[in-house]
Amino acid sequence: MLLELTGITKKYGDFFANKKIDFSLEENEIHAIVGENGAGKTTLMRMLYGMETPTEGSISVRGIKHKINNPNEAIKLGIGMVHQHFMLFPSFTIAENIVFHHEPKKGILYNRKKAEEEVAILAKKYGMNIDPSQLISDAPVGVQQRVEILKVLYQGADIIILDEPTAVLTPLEVKDLLISLRNLSKQGKSIILITHKLNEVMQVTDRVTVLRDGQVTGSLKTKETDTGHLSKLMVGRELAKKEKTEVKVGASILSIEHLNIIENSSKKKLLEDINFQVKAGEIVGIAGVSGNGQSELIAAITGLLQVNEGSIHLADIDITNLSVRQIREAGLAHIPEDRYLWGSAKTASVEDNLMMTEYRKKAFQKNGILHTNVIRKFAKETINKFSIKTTSQEESAQNLSGGNLQKLIAAREIQQNTPFLLAAEPTRGVDIGAMEFIHEQLLMKRNNGDGVLLISSELSEILSIADRVLVMFEGKIVGEFTQADVSDEKISLLMAGGKHEQG
Repeated sequence: MLLELTGITKKYGDFFANKKIDFSLEENEIHAIVGENGAGKTTLMRMLYGMETPTEGSISVRGIKHKINNPNEAIKLGIGMVHQHFMLFPSFTIAENIVFHHEPKKGILYNRKKAEEEVAILAKKYGMNIDPSQLISDAPVGVQQRVEILKVLYQGADIIILDEPTAVLTPLEVKDLLISLRNLSKQGKSIILITHKLNEVMQVTDRVTVLRDGQVTGSLKTKETDTGHLSKLMVGRELAKKEKTEVKVGASILSIEHLNIIENSSKKKLLEDINFQVKAGEIVGIAGVSGNGQSELIAAITGLLQVNEGSIHLADIDITNLSVRQIREAGLAHIPEDRYLWGSAKTASVEDNLMMTEYRKKAFQKNGILHTNVIRKFAKETINKFSIKTTSQEESAQNLSGGNLQKLIAAREIQQNTPFLLAAEPTRGVDIGAMEFIHEQLLMKRNNGDGVLLISSELSEILSIADRVLVMFEGKIVGEFTQADVSDEKISLLMAGGKHEQG
């Protein structure tokens, strides 16, 4: 056996992050670790990579027990880790990033030519198409992902840990990455894949281990299971099927006409001639790789960015360039794309975060004096209704897991009962159980006759619940599909800058 973790336990005070976990990795194997947020996946891998120390248990590499005290010791044992958030220098070339700290020298000087030659040979060996001289800042996200993998290969890793490697990739880039992982395993590498995307697990892995509440609930061969069984092992129950009832589409709730936003310094158009509507009783999804104008569109709709040309109407109200408060009062609720930066006050309590959009309402105050008992009752009912896991409503929001903080924000915004909801990356980084819950809430809002604009980099999310799909590329809407004519292939092509032939 190449790698064995035996009885691994990690305890923080009275809390068990991992409890008696057994895990193994064979030569040339791709082994997935799946589980909900807080299941213990990251903690387990941090111990393997020397970033945490086990409370109990042992780690054996090639039959020999080791105490791995830091990442440098892990690398010496042939263990490399590609983190979810890339650790690359934008101003460096691809070759410079890959050889960093292991630079070939000519005398005492960096040998650029040799570095680029070595990187080119390495990339060719593993079938990864890159240009060693290209700046990272100019490289697409999919290429940056390859650079991270080549970096650990250059360091001599035989065991590669990949943490949510497809989180920021287009479907076409995901396909390329999965092919690369298979090629790596055929050439003698063994891979641990941390992911919540079960379809990818089924496509590329040999075995899968499921964690729930810090313990193993199943370890089985991929060919002997399916996504339904894995989901049940992850959440402890059968997932409900999405009920998408027919809803008669009504009048326009959001209407955007000839919207242009121009960057002040460069005069570049961040958004160019954007036109679309969201009607009552529909979810309109906007697909696209992050960075193609979605954030600017969100900011324009919500009043955070000045519109240069065009108009935005919410029902019959022109909300173009109104203040954030005026736009909210006109009937907008908003789940922001970054739950920490825009969606919450981290140091405030759960209760205070739930009240941020409520405290001016007559039910909760009179003449500026807050009704404390009413607020506490409301917060308690919301926590229970939306299954937000917290020790108390006075707990600081920053102590919640990512999934529970996302549910808190979704609860706060959905309960506004506004005619329009802008849901930006509503399930980013959440586990399968929280994702199911948030999708149910969005569908319920749509079924009640409200309009929902869903902006997501997760194509599967958009395809599963949207009635219409728009595709954004470089600040423009480059395609529109209904549920009847949409497909992964058509959208992926447009997301990558290709053209779709209508027919």
